Amino acid sequence: MTRVPWRHSLVTRLLATSVLIAIAAIGSTAWLAVRTATRVISQEQGRSLTDDKGVYDMLVAYAAGHPDWSQASELIRERAAKLGRRITLMTEDRQVIIDSGPGASLATARPSAVVDPLNLDLGLTGGTERIDPRAVGPYRLPAAERAELRAHAKRAMGCLANAGVSGRVVDTPSGRPSVELIAPDSSGALARCTADLDTTVTGTEEKALRTLGKLTGACLGGVSGGTVLVSPQFSAFVLAPEEVTGRTMVPLDFAGSPGAAQGRTARVRTCLDKSRRTQLQPFVAPPVLLFVTDPDTGGDQTTFALSGENTVRIVTVTGAVLFATIVVTVLAGRRLVRPLRALTEAADRHAPVVISGRDEIAHLALALHASAEQRRAMVNDVAHELRTPLTNIRSWLEAAQDDLAPTDAKLVDLLHEESVQLQHLINDLGDLAAVDAGTLRVHPEPIRVRDVVEQVADAHRGTGQVRLETAIEGDPVVLADPVRLRQVLGNLVSNAIRYTPRGGTVTVAAEQSTITVRDTGIGISDDDLPRIFDRFWRADGSRSRTTGGSGLGLAITRKLVEAHGGTVHVASTPGVGTVFTVRLPR
Repeated sequence: MTRVPWRHSLVTRLLATSVLIAIAAIGSTAWLAVRTATRVISQEQGRSLTDDKGVYDMLVAYAAGHPDWSQASELIRERAAKLGRRITLMTEDRQVIIDSGPGASLATARPSAVVDPLNLDLGLTGGTERIDPRAVGPYRLPAAERAELRAHAKRAMGCLANAGVSGRVVDTPSGRPSVELIAPDSSGALARCTADLDTTVTGTEEKALRTLGKLTGACLGGVSGGTVLVSPQFSAFVLAPEEVTGRTMVPLDFAGSPGAAQGRTARVRTCLDKSRRTQLQPFVAPPVLLFVTDPDTGGDQTTFALSGENTVRIVTVTGAVLFATIVVTVLAGRRLVRPLRALTEAADRHAPVVISGRDEIAHLALALHASAEQRRAMVNDVAHELRTPLTNIRSWLEAAQDDLAPTDAKLVDLLHEESVQLQHLINDLGDLAAVDAGTLRVHPEPIRVRDVVEQVADAHRGTGQVRLETAIEGDPVVLADPVRLRQVLGNLVSNAIRYTPRGGTVTVAAEQSTITVRDTGIGISDDDLPRIFDRFWRADGSRSRTTGGSGLGLAITRKLVEAHGGTVHVASTPGVGTVFTVRLPR
């Protein structure tokens, strides 16, 4: 046996693959362990993002409802004690406003966030609005106006109930009620029922909104032909002079191209937000820098580093695991390669090998052994089938040379018959070789089944031994290769005639895409039916040529039918006859 170079050995490739997997697994596991430990330590020290967001939201809520930070000291100290953190507020020029406790200087520290209810940190809030809705300022409604709007909300809820839509009333921070849906609204009832509530403006709101409209108009540089007014939902509108009294509002719009209109709409939105900030600024606390830090170190981020001892321990354990992986891989690889090596040695000696076990290698050994047996049997069969016609041809030619047989037409017919038999065998072997190589091709086209059946029947009626009949229902058309389909039917008909005694009947019938060949011959036993399509198999195992044939016709027939995407089946009763059924795609 030729030794496989080490660089091409299966053991080498298995070892390299296992080592790479082990390195990746150990490295990723170690990295995940360190990351997890770091995260746990950070959480134990109170560094979770949830706590920081809670502090930020608490301070934004306070700033939205107070004009300064004078009353926030106790609130901040209570939250700092609860979290075990130090909370510090500074002005934008780093002047301390409130500090929950002593600690290191934060003059150069990075702030956790900027607390400004008029310019929210969207990364912490997760929303899209920059102005906190709790900053209401001059829009806070007195009790009387709230009751007035509550009546409108009650009527809206009744309207929704009549429309079969469920909703609820929710108070906004300013005290204005709003209607929210509980279930989907496919009829548009919400917009219809809340129109009165949405357009009703109280005295407090009207005053504040007119001021906001003036600020927005000034920001825009004035609006030609009208006055800017803002709805309670903070949408900008323009009122013509004659419409101011009736409050007939038209959405603020600009003529021009769609791109220009979109840009001007964005400018209106920007001016409206800027004007809101200007209007609300006196009512909210000024922006401050928020620091949430460790009480002892003053750091805003906990760090974690491995000691030298821990580093050595991790490297040692990793190396031990890697070494164990290599040893186990080598042993397993040698164990796996052993049967493959035995198979290779047996193939070199052309001798069978027995491999015990139930794994893939054992199955491979069985398959190779069976394949070798089939190959030897096929060689014997081919030799036998070729020997018979060649022996006959040689015998008659030698007899003619020795003047023992006249060289007349009868001799020529005999030689021609044997050469035709030899040619059929060679053609059959060529077809099977094409099937095995995957080069067998069919060229399907719509063909009339009647034409093919009649052609095959006419070609085989000259035997005179049996009666050949056809029975075709209608005029069926199938998608098939005409040459190959004639070959299929020819094989089946010749096989039926060969095994039907003199005076019997062979019937070829067709209906739609199904073709049957029925004979009244000797039939096939139940034990032989499973092997009927095997190569070189014949019911008369004595290799006699009383029935003729090479044992390849039915094997080729099945392959040709399968190449068309069809099926072929056989049913037989000994002493009664046999039926072959071919089903083709239409």
